[in-house]
Amino acid sequence: MNEKKGMVPHQKPLAANELSQYVHQQFVWSGKRELRYVRLVQLVILVVFFGVWELAGRLKWIDVLLFSYPTKVFKLLWDKLLDGSLLPHVGATVLETIVGFALGTLLGTALAVMIWWSSFLAKVLDPYIVVINSMPKVALGPLFIVGLGPGLLSIIATTLSITVIITTLVVYGSFKEVDANYVKVVTIFGGNKRKVFQKVILPASFPAIVATLKVNVGLAWVGVIVGEFLVSEIGLGYLIIYGFQVFNFTLVISTLIVIALVATVMYQAVSVLEKKITKHR
Repeated sequence: MNEKKGMVPHQKPLAANELSQYVHQQFVWSGKRELRYVRLVQLVILVVFFGVWELAGRLKWIDVLLFSYPTKVFKLLWDKLLDGSLLPHVGATVLETIVGFALGTLLGTALAVMIWWSSFLAKVLDPYIVVINSMPKVALGPLFIVGLGPGLLSIIATTLSITVIITTLVVYGSFKEVDANYVKVVTIFGGNKRKVFQKVILPASFPAIVATLKVNVGLAWVGVIVGEFLVSEIGLGYLIIYGFQVFNFTLVISTLIVIALVATVMYQAVSVLEKKITKHR
């Protein structure tokens, strides 16, 4: 009788553990199955898009001089890859994008911290940030060219003019949205402004800061391509301008496809980094 009584408490937790493991496995399998369906649908959409595009080009439904078609585009890319003329342009643009992305994120976050730290500074800079954010960044290009020279620095400056302000606004906005009650708790227990930032503001805003990385990938690409339009003699932006000048729209579309592929790789790299950072928090 005692043995039975002793077995019952031991068996119930075991059954509960098995049930929880089963539910967890079902959840994981369901997530993987849904992800496979998503990937399959994405692949089908891509294949259908290129198939219709190819058919439209072959049957002259579209002007192939302007829109080309996939086999012609990929043949041009393959030829440029074999003769070694493509990779230098890709390397130059990727380097500029990474530098602009990193600097824009760091400077924008630092500026947001400064504005949060000083309410006086926030009041002073608020109208200037709004005005700078509303300005067309392409219009600043000639100023950067004259001031920094027609080279890498002006391209990076154009990229920063786009990424820094957006990063500042997003991160500072996340700082202000933190629950004020958490700040009061730390303050009541004697925490100064530095402790409040370390223990409350920064941890609560971490998801917004990480999400800003994804936004800045696209913004950095926009800034770099615009900068290369204006001053560069190498890079994917230069290839687009050159393609327009010689009326080679197959080259233009090929370059756009390369930009899409490389930007996707960078975006996925940031997503992996986000998961690793979030996992180790």
